[in-house]
Amino acid sequence: MTDHVIVVGGGLSGLSAAHQLLINGANVVVLDKQGFFGGNSTKATSGINGALTRTQIDLKIQDSVQQFYDDTLRSARDLARPDLIRVLTYNSAAAVEWLQDVFKLDLTLVSRLGGHSQPRTHRGHDAKFPGMAITYALMEKLEDYAETMPDRVKILKKARVTKLLQDPADELKVIGVEYENENGETNNLYGPVVLATGGYAADFTDSSLLKKYRPEVYGLATTNGTHATGDGQKMIMQAGGHGIDLDKVQVHPTGLVDPKDPDNKWKFLAAEALRGEGGILLNANGDRFCDELGHRDYVSGEIFKTKTPIRLVLNGKASNVLDFHTKHYSGRGLMRKMTGRELAREIGCTEDKLKKVFDDYNAIAAGKKKDPYGKKYFHNLPFDINDDNFHVSLVTPVLHFTMGGVEIDDKAQVLHAQSKQPFDGLYACGELAGGVHGANRLGGSSLLGCVVYGRVAGDSASQYLFQKLLKGGGASSAGKRLGMISLHIDPANPGQVVVNWDSNSVSNGNREFVPTMLSSASPSATNAATAPATSTAAKAEPAGPKKFSIPSKEFTPEEVSKHNKKTDCWVIVKNLVMDVTNFLEDHPGGVNAIVNFAGRDATTEFEMLHEDRVIPKYAPESVIGRVKGTNPALEL
Repeated sequence: MTDHVIVVGGGLSGLSAAHQLLINGANVVVLDKQGFFGGNSTKATSGINGALTRTQIDLKIQDSVQQFYDDTLRSARDLARPDLIRVLTYNSAAAVEWLQDVFKLDLTLVSRLGGHSQPRTHRGHDAKFPGMAITYALMEKLEDYAETMPDRVKILKKARVTKLLQDPADELKVIGVEYENENGETNNLYGPVVLATGGYAADFTDSSLLKKYRPEVYGLATTNGTHATGDGQKMIMQAGGHGIDLDKVQVHPTGLVDPKDPDNKWKFLAAEALRGEGGILLNANGDRFCDELGHRDYVSGEIFKTKTPIRLVLNGKASNVLDFHTKHYSGRGLMRKMTGRELAREIGCTEDKLKKVFDDYNAIAAGKKKDPYGKKYFHNLPFDINDDNFHVSLVTPVLHFTMGGVEIDDKAQVLHAQSKQPFDGLYACGELAGGVHGANRLGGSSLLGCVVYGRVAGDSASQYLFQKLLKGGGASSAGKRLGMISLHIDPANPGQVVVNWDSNSVSNGNREFVPTMLSSASPSATNAATAPATSTAAKAEPAGPKKFSIPSKEFTPEEVSKHNKKTDCWVIVKNLVMDVTNFLEDHPGGVNAIVNFAGRDATTEFEMLHEDRVIPKYAPESVIGRVKGTNPALEL
């Protein structure tokens, strides 16, 4: 009998499930087919939704859970699943505060995105994209646990799960997974399974779900990483699970077009926060053509109807509010700063024409005119042709998110296609789970769905694991096993109950069940312990710090500049010279995020997104030397 839960996928949903399992007292094994955790979660740029959070109350935002539920129901349209939407919205504040309390994340900036009746999308002041900040916090803590508590947490990277293992006598019982390691070897791993493998918005494979269910959008570019190929959906359907709403693929209206490579299949996303803070969309004639804060599918549809190219325009006020975003996009060559007159020249219209567009928009915002597109919410006005701080990007609709997935119930249990009964020991969360968002997802609800349903899956899987352990071989042994549990209050943590199992009675070959600590409070409470704990007898010795030193070999910037392509990619970061050629495919932000800086100094961009410690932790072998005449040092 196994003593762990298997989590497949190291994005935010899988990480949330893993942490919830640990808090509940279960052991975890986390597998990811990539060489790096994060998935698409690290790319989320706008924030995480929450209704009736402490932050909203402090800011006197008059939101309610019911308003959020109603907004989500409207967005989901005829495919709304009220049971799943209720779980998502009614647990939203707890999810945000779990991140704040357990992982010490700053989520105290709140904005309103399209389709929301109130500002409720939370992000931090720490000048990082919220998806990256949130996901990294969970990722780094789990990796620390794997080092300091290897009896509780095991991580297998570059481990591609290929099949669900089912009980030969009952296909509704999932007993583990088959996976392939980086050496091409096939292995089996047994235990309850939480699948958090993401969506299929980059599924350009031979068995493409995109081509099968939405062939008309198959040719669009995508914001997703190359890993988003619908692996979990295909495995579950192969095992008898039910795929639902698979034609519901969200096309985001504002993928950033690189003027140097406009046809690239992989695009960065222009955060919805840019329009939320007052950005407007102008067509090739310099005219507005939609409510910029409408639902994503509506805005994308209006772009397809109008004359392109489309420009996303931020005035000076919005640019200042979104200083981090504008610097980040400008650094990638995807956004440019210009005056109003320069903008008119770039569009190809007269200054008088652009001034009239701006004046009309200001009058609409002031209530003096009616907006022909029905826009209700306006921020960071006015738009002034004399503004010399516009930030402008070319944008195009892109594949972004898949609302379709596998059918689950409100406990994250995967349902069988025929019987509609839940599988034993199989749970799905994150983008893999269908029905949570219906026909259209609201901005800010992808991260929320990951955290809420990741935690729900963790709760359900841990309950299943403990029930199986207690039942053991059947009812006759259950009482015997219960009698072997020793409960006592931990003197060092009065709010905790230590659960000691007799290691001679619950074992898995040579591996014994590890004593764990369970909170006496509800595991879903926002004041949950910040770290799972073990009894002192079973606590592993912390691993020592990894040794890292900067090679003394020196290179000039001119030498670095010669290594400026994907197959030979060097960059300078904080005066370190790094050969990242072999790291490109593992980089969670995608290959282009680094190749854009090939042969150049990427320090500014690096500092906007990362702490110095990620270099020795994740890419120490990439550091080959230092810039000539410098004495580089990292803040670790």
